[in-house]
Amino acid sequence: MTTPFHPASQLAVNVLDAHSLLAAFGVLGVGVVMFAETGLLVGFFLPGDSLLFTAGLLCTGSAESSVHLSLGPLLIAAAAGALAGAQCGYVLGRKAGGALLARSRSQRLHQGAKRAEELLERYGHAKAITLARFVPVVRTVLNPVAGALEVPVRTFTLWQIIGGLVWSLGLTLAGYALGSSIPNVDRYLLPLVALIIFVSLIPLAAEVYRARRDGRPEGGHR
Repeated sequence: MTTPFHPASQLAVNVLDAHSLLAAFGVLGVGVVMFAETGLLVGFFLPGDSLLFTAGLLCTGSAESSVHLSLGPLLIAAAAGALAGAQCGYVLGRKAGGALLARSRSQRLHQGAKRAEELLERYGHAKAITLARFVPVVRTVLNPVAGALEVPVRTFTLWQIIGGLVWSLGLTLAGYALGSSIPNVDRYLLPLVALIIFVSLIPLAAEVYRARRDGRPEGGHR
């Protein structure tokens, strides 16, 4: 059963806290946050990873929380928001070019854009678009950057769907699986969220290490 929507609850919502967002907006909030974080530059600060994981955990009914969500609608909302958001970001980047980033004064956002360009150049479109889903901020700015750099529409769409489904459904189901197997697992939510974010960064770290190793000249060992 999904959490009912109460307008008054909006007054106390903390957009940086996954549990607060879920308590205020339920499944609908997950879809909106996924869209905003992946499609709108203003959403780069939203807690995408922790929101998906926490939402999955709250579907089990084993957590000591007043918030209980339904897994089916949650998976649909998470995937729809993530996929529609990325495609929207790409279209905005395609039409507006670098104007959107140029207007922003956020240093963190500009650093994310630089990393997004480096990913596209170093790993190619397919791998970069997929890996970016697992890196906070980068998953927000890579989509408009890809549009501005005129990455082919078919290429972007295919790989953003693959990466988006693996990311959104994977983290949600990970939270659900853990909540189903460990009683009162929500007591350890903060370290679990930190762990899941760390694990999500492993593919990117592995690619960076592999690229540096392959680029090392022969006889360069110290």
